[in-house]
Amino acid sequence: MSAAKGQAKPAKRTAARQRPPARNTEVADAFDEIADLLELEQGNPFRIRAYRNAARLLRGLGAEVAQMLARGEDLSELPGIGKDLAGKIAEIVATGTTPVLAELRSEVPPSLTELLHLPGLGPKRVKLLHDGLGIRSLAQLHRAIKDGRLRALPGFGQKTVQRVLAAIEAKSAAPARFKLALVASYADDLVAYMKRIPGVDRAVVAGSFRRGRETVGDLDLLVTARKGKPVMDGFVNYPEVAQVTARGTTRGTVVLRNGLQVDLRIVQPESYGAALHYFTGGKAHNITIRARGMARGLKVNEYGVFRGNRRIAGETEEQVYRAVGLPYIEPELRENRGEIEAALKGALPRLVDLKDLRGDLHVHTTATDGHNSLEEMAAAAAAAGLDYIAITEHSKRLTMAHGLDEKRLTAQIDAIDRFNRGGPSVRVLKGIEVDILEDGTLDLPDSVLRRLDLVIGAVHSRFDLSRDRQTDRVLRAMDRPHFSILAHPSGRLIPDREPFDLDMPRIIAKAKARGCFLELNAHPDRLDLFDTHCRMAKDAGVLVSINSDAHRATEFANLRFGVLQARRGWLEAADVLNTRPPDRLLRLLRPTMERSQGGR
Repeated sequence: MSAAKGQAKPAKRTAARQRPPARNTEVADAFDEIADLLELEQGNPFRIRAYRNAARLLRGLGAEVAQMLARGEDLSELPGIGKDLAGKIAEIVATGTTPVLAELRSEVPPSLTELLHLPGLGPKRVKLLHDGLGIRSLAQLHRAIKDGRLRALPGFGQKTVQRVLAAIEAKSAAPARFKLALVASYADDLVAYMKRIPGVDRAVVAGSFRRGRETVGDLDLLVTARKGKPVMDGFVNYPEVAQVTARGTTRGTVVLRNGLQVDLRIVQPESYGAALHYFTGGKAHNITIRARGMARGLKVNEYGVFRGNRRIAGETEEQVYRAVGLPYIEPELRENRGEIEAALKGALPRLVDLKDLRGDLHVHTTATDGHNSLEEMAAAAAAAGLDYIAITEHSKRLTMAHGLDEKRLTAQIDAIDRFNRGGPSVRVLKGIEVDILEDGTLDLPDSVLRRLDLVIGAVHSRFDLSRDRQTDRVLRAMDRPHFSILAHPSGRLIPDREPFDLDMPRIIAKAKARGCFLELNAHPDRLDLFDTHCRMAKDAGVLVSINSDAHRATEFANLRFGVLQARRGWLEAADVLNTRPPDRLLRLLRPTMERSQGGR
């Protein structure tokens, strides 16, 4: 939603305002940058890991550390946060930085950290680029590749150079986008702030955020009010605003401290539904709706639905759709992917809702790389309204995650049995996230896997295999006697790792034939299955499990984002495995754990 010509004028930032306390994401970003710079200096690996762990903790923490400090809470009581890190958090909250970061930036060019995030480049290679060729930016690296200088450095063969070049060009071509979960925290606070401005009737975020896209380019903020000036004054003076780029009577644009652009549109209350529809739908969806209106002699725009000069609808979205002969269409479906045709046939899905989820089938504890005990995770799941969880630790191949071998998995099985005998409010199922090895075998033997309630198979290595080899690898794993769910099928990490090449129609067909299931991993870095693959699974009759992949007690909140992704994929409650109560769930899982091994 951009400012139209004549409606808003460029503006400089308003008078200096007091800097608001840093958010958890800003503190985490600072800690990650410290870790990056320490890696480039080949610093103490334990110190680097402490900063990385602290950053992960802060991103998953339910409360803002600024608020905890204001209440006088001791941050050193947080897991993995000692007195030193607690002090640095307080410094960053108050000032936006810490002397350690400033010192490291003076010793190492900060631009080098951007190179660390390119596939194929680690600290040693980045240091070699800097020391050997004086490279300290993406642009310089790109020039060194083009003129052939990079091939002269040891360790930079043709394949590595091609991979780095492709990553640079992809990064340069892609507009800046923000992960949905990060934007959600800013959007929630901004909406709450706008609603407190006198004269504001409603405030809501529209655009791709409301449609539940995995990443968001900017925020489209819609406000209803009779008088625009006091609303605009409040908007541009929002404490998070770093720059005001446009300001008019009804339209304005600001950039927040984290770089996120926010476009505000102020409309009259009677136009609320029309504006919300106009600024929510994808372009192709909106064009189709306007065309249906034109065919009926109507004009559909952000102010309402008009017959001539008379507004006949627009106060609600339902009115807008009714005026063009359609039932209400949920925001997540508004992508022109068949939702109009389904609406005309009365075949729109009744989309799954967060409250439909009864359990979570992918949860980690301190037994591997989680941050809370089995008991703590169960208590958090109960608080989140779940009836059951599955503890699915990593298997032994993931040594960095302290993966379980047969002996430790057996001990955990016994521990879960003891826990369940205590009559807890949440039932705990016995599972494992077992590595799918390159040849398609699983990382643990059938003798221990058969004792579990479910087995989740996951690819954590060799992402560079060809499409056929990667697909065959997964198909062979799904043919194992004990295989229930394929975890995060594409392997992507937003925005750091592209999905590996996998033939999803073959995978979905195998899941149908095998009687197993696919995961929709709700972690904001993954959101994997893709929405299109969710719909393919639905059409094939393959159930999808929406799982948090929680590594700490606060991360059950991520199920919210998995549900949004499922809704974009047209999934209903019946299409989702873990909407079933525990006994029905176990009846569905049992055949995946009792199958005799056979060929494909």
